[in-house]
Amino acid sequence: MLRTKPIENITEVAAELNGGGLQRNISLFQLTMLGVGATIGTGIFVILGDAVPKAGPGVVLSFIIAGITAGLTALCYAELASTIPASGSSYSYSYATMGEMVAYLVGWCLLLEYGISASAIAVGWGQYLNELSFDLIGMKMPDAIANPPGVNGGIFNLPAVVLVFMCCTLLLRGAKESARANAVMVVIKIAVLIMFILIGMTAFNSANMHPFMPMGMSGVGAAASSIFFSYIGIDAISTASEEVKNPKRTLPLAILFSLAIVTTLYVLVALIGVGTQPYTEFSGNEAGLVHILRRITGATWPSVVLSIGAIISIFSITLVVLYGQTRILYSMARDGMLPSIFAKVDAHSHTPRKNTIIVGALVAIAAALVPLDVLADLTSMGTLVAFSIVSVGVIILRKTRPDLSRGFKVPLFPLIPLLSVAFCAYLIVGLPKQTFLLFAGWLAFALVFYFTYSVKHSRLENPPTQ
Repeated sequence: MLRTKPIENITEVAAELNGGGLQRNISLFQLTMLGVGATIGTGIFVILGDAVPKAGPGVVLSFIIAGITAGLTALCYAELASTIPASGSSYSYSYATMGEMVAYLVGWCLLLEYGISASAIAVGWGQYLNELSFDLIGMKMPDAIANPPGVNGGIFNLPAVVLVFMCCTLLLRGAKESARANAVMVVIKIAVLIMFILIGMTAFNSANMHPFMPMGMSGVGAAASSIFFSYIGIDAISTASEEVKNPKRTLPLAILFSLAIVTTLYVLVALIGVGTQPYTEFSGNEAGLVHILRRITGATWPSVVLSIGAIISIFSITLVVLYGQTRILYSMARDGMLPSIFAKVDAHSHTPRKNTIIVGALVAIAAALVPLDVLADLTSMGTLVAFSIVSVGVIILRKTRPDLSRGFKVPLFPLIPLLSVAFCAYLIVGLPKQTFLLFAGWLAFALVFYFTYSVKHSRLENPPTQ
């Protein structure tokens, strides 16, 4: 339970297991866009309508708090990613610093984080398709197939299934092709959000900012806790460690660049959004930004452009989150923590083909059949726990392995890692009690699997024969 994996050998296992492993062909720009693509959308296109009723105009402060927490953690991720450039993100970091049991549980937190968020994000795709269809031809898809069960008459969310299928098809072609396509989509979504900011500024009314915190600081904290899962892009960057050119330099730069872009856009869009209409008019409508533009301009073209941008945005987020999920499974399986089928790499595409197909099928089923509004908080819980452990890992590794080559070092050590843990703890406390119960159940299931399968199949328990 306490055994750790030697850092010097942590990336060699992939080549040993797969006859070459994953290929390093992702550039700094592509990796930065991968991080931005995994982040922008979940916090603005999907969750803003749910966060504003909790915090009022103070949602701007909620995004700042979440951004500060993510920033502190990003510095810790940058150091570990430049020191341990291995696929698997915080799972791999924990395995090298805190032992097999902690790493295993972190891995399950990441599976929860990626799997649920992928399904939740895909659910919103049909809403924007409907808005675009309405603007262009005056028709919408039937609610039964456009919405998730239990939401506006939804029974089977067909657009979500189609979206997951398309993303998995692209992922099966290879990481390089997926990264290129994602970079193009990210540039489009950034342009669309800048358009929203510029048009929204013309209708900004400072009276809508009062009262700024109608539910007090507790409302601001609750909103920050809920939206934190939208910073999953930081973790998604580090899942690509084994497919990045010059990882010791590229990883920390991509993490910091993507966080700066994301936080700036989040705060600006949230500020403009709550400044254009009273906070009481916000709801959980997935296409809230479209309605704001339509009301401001009285024309359909801005909402058409935004709908197209949102459709592309949600596609790119789903693509990156599915990518991250498959790489976490890949890392855990090659360590013996999960069945070996998840670690098989296709000789032609150099991707974990069977892994991707299994993940796509499960995410599509969840997106089509399960109402996922309750699970956004559960995704935040998994993200915050993983982020906290990364920050602790920086402190441990500095003490136990000061000799390691680090491409980046956290400034003001150990203050920054300690502040990161404190901010994560603050947001965790703000989550509902139901989230803690669901999370405890998830970890209990993980422990049963560990003691019945993983502990016996661990590569540290059964090292490969020479």
